[in-house]
Amino acid sequence: MWTMAEGEPKAKKIKLEEKKLSQNALFGMGNPLLDISAVVDKDFLDKFGLKSNDQILAEDKHKALFEEIIKKSKVEYHAGGSTQNSMKIAQWMIQEPHRVATFFGCIGTDKFGEILKKKAEEAHVDTRYYEQDEEPTGTCAACITGDNRSLVANLAAANCYKKDKHLDLEENWKLVEKAKVYYIAGFFLTVSPESILKVAKHASEHNKIFSLNLSAPFIGQFFKKQMMEVMPYVDILFGNETEAATFAREQGFETEDIEEIAKKAQDLPKVNKKRQRIVVFTQGKDGTILTKGDKVMTFPVLEIDPSDIVDTNGAGDAFVGGNFSSAQSAKAAVILQYVFISTERSAPNCAASISISISAPFLYGWA
Repeated sequence: MWTMAEGEPKAKKIKLEEKKLSQNALFGMGNPLLDISAVVDKDFLDKFGLKSNDQILAEDKHKALFEEIIKKSKVEYHAGGSTQNSMKIAQWMIQEPHRVATFFGCIGTDKFGEILKKKAEEAHVDTRYYEQDEEPTGTCAACITGDNRSLVANLAAANCYKKDKHLDLEENWKLVEKAKVYYIAGFFLTVSPESILKVAKHASEHNKIFSLNLSAPFIGQFFKKQMMEVMPYVDILFGNETEAATFAREQGFETEDIEEIAKKAQDLPKVNKKRQRIVVFTQGKDGTILTKGDKVMTFPVLEIDPSDIVDTNGAGDAFVGGNFSSAQSAKAAVILQYVFISTERSAPNCAASISISISAPFLYGWA
């Protein structure tokens, strides 16, 4: 079991009243991918021109990668994609009732699609996929070497989400209206920004929480227009230090200081004046930055033995999912106080959410 590092502040004791949770209270929308995870060697990475710790979109030269990794490696299948990962972790932390988390995205009518639906069902997430037969289900090869992971995503069907054929349908929109907290990773800006805007505007008009993740440096660079159309509706903005630095350069913030970047991002124009924007930037093993009111706070990340880390795949998604579980359930926040580092796959990357045990009370107004 982990312990606080010497000199770190002790977590404040907080009296929490357990909320009565409702199904579909947390809504996510994004690119559903079937994660195909396997341990590989350096020769495999070199063969397909991959870095040991990276995330890229698949090109023609990577087509054979997916077949080879399945044939030559012992693979694990997971319901993946950034937003869906966060919904899974949130639901895992909440436990019951099932289907507190809802997820929308597009898949194909194929074998991988059936596996993806089965894996999502096992995670107790209420998935409402838009199924089409023009493109196969999206996949993501997670090539694990030691503590590192190289992700190669083939979006395929995930690119085919249609607002008018899915989000706008009455039975689906009712689930959006039922939700209280919304989260969409920036990756979905490449697919259906119009869908994001519809959800974001609904949240703003009804004073609900809408959250966005910077997701990757290329999103802030090449999809800046789409991102900034959504930004006025963002109540909570997530990102890591690399994404924050790129975002700052693209926005002309003229600073490399992450606390200043967080403050400037907080001060960007916002439609719903009832909620001041909160910005949360992670920095790996370094402290997590959080803006709340006129304060910029840093929350320490507890040191762990590298030998206890299975891999870092999905760590950022787990961080976000842990936050949302805390927003939905005081019990989940307490669980986070006692989460321990495990090498068991049944609790993937829960370690990534440890600093939330300190920051969540500030993030959601408990302290």
